[in-house]
Amino acid sequence: MAKEKQKRFLLRMDEDLFQRLSLAADADGRSINAYIVQLLSRAAPHGTWEQRQLIGRSLSGKELDAKSGLVLVAGIYYRYLLEAPEKPDRTASYTITESNGNILTLKKI
Repeated sequence: MAKEKQKRFLLRMDEDLFQRLSLAADADGRSINAYIVQLLSRAAPHGTWEQRQLIGRSLSGKELDAKSGLVLVAGIYYRYLLEAPEKPDRTASYTITESNGNILTLKKI
């Protein structure tokens, strides 16, 4: 498998921060470089806002408008698709499993 291309750059920090990172990296069993890369990866997640903020969120079936096919989530109207080919159940709960543009995929839970 091909290794992902990496970019090098110089990072300047004060001695106290370096020592704290060094101790944290040792405690985590990583090099300082690997530890900093892990921290930066967590701080800059992949995906769209919807993917980061909505996936896994639960909704009440009452929130699904069967007539329009819309649901209001976080102040924004989205179209929705149900994983199972059925009509929305107002008494059920749903979880958002996928986000593709303005369309959310919902799974009955």
